[in-house]
Amino acid sequence: MAYTTVDDPSENFQTKLYVGTSGLSIPVTHTNDGNSDLQPDLIWGKDRDTTYGHYLCDSSRGRSKYLYSDGVNAEVTTAAAGNDIVSFDTDGFKVGAPSASNSTNAGTTNKVAWQWKANAGTTSSFTESGNNPGGTRQTNSAGGFSIITYTGTGAPGNVPHGLPSAPEWIIFKNRGTTNVWATWHTAIGDDYKLILNALDAKDADASFMNSTLPDATNIRVGDSGNPNTNADAGTYICYAWSPIKGYSKFGRYYANYSADGPFIYTGFKPAWVMIKNTAQSTNWEMYDVKRNPGNVANLKLGANRDAAENGSDLGNTSQNNIDILSNGFKVRTANTDTNYNSGDILAYMAFAENPFVTSTGIPTTAR
Repeated sequence: MAYTTVDDPSENFQTKLYVGTSGLSIPVTHTNDGNSDLQPDLIWGKDRDTTYGHYLCDSSRGRSKYLYSDGVNAEVTTAAAGNDIVSFDTDGFKVGAPSASNSTNAGTTNKVAWQWKANAGTTSSFTESGNNPGGTRQTNSAGGFSIITYTGTGAPGNVPHGLPSAPEWIIFKNRGTTNVWATWHTAIGDDYKLILNALDAKDADASFMNSTLPDATNIRVGDSGNPNTNADAGTYICYAWSPIKGYSKFGRYYANYSADGPFIYTGFKPAWVMIKNTAQSTNWEMYDVKRNPGNVANLKLGANRDAAENGSDLGNTSQNNIDILSNGFKVRTANTDTNYNSGDILAYMAFAENPFVTSTGIPTTAR
């Protein structure tokens, strides 16, 4: 029996490391180096060396539209076609002159760009019906990822996600206001939310998703401003992922407050991992195998922080570390963000570099 339908995860997700060129020799093409070509539809980038903010740019909103995961800023538009991300290419992307100090090509510092494939920018529309918002969607069923734009109604309703199963990680952002990045994860249940741009533990919020879990067809949105207001420019971006065996996994583990931390089985060798303690005020710790080609993985960025690697309170090279293994990851330290009070529930999100066993029965190798 095939273990996974995704023998080559690089078809759906890749990480690119590059160095900024500021205003010199632009535009610059950054070509992915995975086994497969990947035309990105979501690029999530960060300067590794300085306190520049994260940026998220996707092919549904267009190359000129940016949001920042570490802040509540409304959407920013790049005026010039030659600034920031110039194009989403068949196997990577181009960057031009920086429009601001936290842009994609600012300075001559080290950068990282995490990239997901949706549908090459081709969207389909869904219309408003009753209280259900209307909008557009592009979906990569094989990779379990949808980019959804919609206009809020101010009343509980449904947003069709197009995924092969119920999503287990969902991010919402109001594009026109300074509302928070409201986030749902399968680890927290239906009456809670997490906030991607903040340290906060999970917060009770019955109106967030109308006390209803997403199902195989719809994401539920309540009447709160975070996923569904019809006032103050209530236009939204929603990123949604469903689990794909051998490629992506979204789950929980329990802290044991020990340097011999929990082992989390994913069924694949992770390429990218993010961890959030749902019970404490902690950072969203981010790891990948390009920045951490060997164990221990001790170079961290925080989705909620504009800090450089291991800056602010993300932890030094001996704190909040993990090992990235052939079939999962293991927590290697007893620190607040990844392994604090025994029994704390931590949410994780992981995408594969290699499946543990391919559809042809070939196992992956250890790191």
